[in-house]
Amino acid sequence: MSDRDGSFSGLHPERAIIDIGSNTVRLVVYGGALRAPTTLLNEKVAAQLGGAIADRGVLSDEALDLALRGLKRFALLLDDLGVTEVDVIATAAVREASNSSDFVATLTELGLAPRVVSGEEEATFSAKGVAGAFPGASGIVADLGGGSLELVQISDGATIDPISLPLGTLRLSAYRMSNGSTDAMVKGLAEMLARAFTCSGNRKEKGETLYLVGGTWRAMAVFAMQEEGHPRSDPHGYELDADAAHKLAKRLASSDPEILKSRDRISAMRAHKLPDAAVLLRAMLERFEPENLVFSAWGLREGLLYDSLPDHTQAQDPLLAGVGAFATRRGAPPILAARIAAWTVDVAPSGVYGSERVRLAAIMLALASMQIEPNIRHPQAIEWALHKRWIAVTDAERAMMAAAISANGNNLELPESVTELASGMALKEAMIWGLATRLARRVGARSRLSLQVSRLVRRDDSLILRLENTHRDLFGLSTEKDMALIAGRLGLDWKCEILPVGQSLSDGVQASEVVGKGEKTISAP
Repeated sequence: MSDRDGSFSGLHPERAIIDIGSNTVRLVVYGGALRAPTTLLNEKVAAQLGGAIADRGVLSDEALDLALRGLKRFALLLDDLGVTEVDVIATAAVREASNSSDFVATLTELGLAPRVVSGEEEATFSAKGVAGAFPGASGIVADLGGGSLELVQISDGATIDPISLPLGTLRLSAYRMSNGSTDAMVKGLAEMLARAFTCSGNRKEKGETLYLVGGTWRAMAVFAMQEEGHPRSDPHGYELDADAAHKLAKRLASSDPEILKSRDRISAMRAHKLPDAAVLLRAMLERFEPENLVFSAWGLREGLLYDSLPDHTQAQDPLLAGVGAFATRRGAPPILAARIAAWTVDVAPSGVYGSERVRLAAIMLALASMQIEPNIRHPQAIEWALHKRWIAVTDAERAMMAAAISANGNNLELPESVTELASGMALKEAMIWGLATRLARRVGARSRLSLQVSRLVRRDDSLILRLENTHRDLFGLSTEKDMALIAGRLGLDWKCEILPVGQSLSDGVQASEVVGKGEKTISAP
């Protein structure tokens, strides 16, 4: 057994990235599924290494002292945790500063192995992070850091013509002062973007998706979600159409940072950068004319992880990988969920509104939720579905997972936070998933054998539970209630059939006995 067993609530810290940026120096330690890694530790130091780059072209002594104090702590933590797979990435501030060589040498003495990436490499890794988070993504990725803005076209995961511009948040305020009015700044930035893309040979077609990467963009999404009264809190995957994006950018460009920083979940640092970032966004909207914006929490660091994976791992479904790792630690491994998905598929398929991947994820979370204490189970499980950072899942699909989890616990009244995100028909479909999962686990306490000696089928206007004779007593009072419950939601009659002695379900024989039945009690909602 590893001496790291038990760290981070049962997850092993497997890999770490130290990201030395222009605003912050950050340590992130990862564990869990390779395709959808879990963040076990995320700590940053606001060293502002890029603060003196624009004026003097150097890393200031104060910034270096702050950065090194944090980096020494990070190195010690990683050593104590036994994490040996560590990437140390330095971006715009370090690559541009005239005095960065001594800083890099000091990092090497600490046992770190810093890699100073070019602007094009930074753009490419950020785009790979987007590709990992949004399989099949196509459009333009814009990663806004403290020292630079990275832009790269992405098409079905492939990156094209990455470029880096000196338009980070630490430089935008000076750019605003030199241009005077906001409209003049928008015009100047749009012209700079046009020249950069012309020189790079990039010939992007307009009307695609603009993916926004970086903490300041995410703060912008948080602001928009608060204004909208959005029921979710995580900005990852939040989407705006072009019209809403223009309105948001125009409003934030003229906002007072002192008022913005009073907002919950918007730090003082981000509040002071949001107006200038909004002006930059106005310029990008003018230049690229995107159909929509998508905010991504995955960027450079996650791109490094994703890029290191073998092809077969990259091809995995990130939703199922992430939910699978999470549910396994709570007694609901994917293989069990797959058996229950197969057992319920005739009665509760993915249907019109859902998909098999979302149904399987919902089943895993529903089974895992049974490990939560009953008095807090329902709200906690809803939180899992709506607010955990699952990858490659829409708001409507999150709502369907929440509805399935709720029905699995026989909670058939959904909270407003769920009903706002998906249609009534989609939620009805998902609740059938949950009720079928409830029946499957209660027929035989989730045992493998119970799923082999029983079948749940829909025949004409009836819901039928078939049992081999050896396990006829699995049809108990709780099972009867669950059959009536799901049949009622489906608007079906129901019955439980028992096979003849010595016959198995695989024989395809007719039932010899009906031990319970009922007529539909309510019409399908």
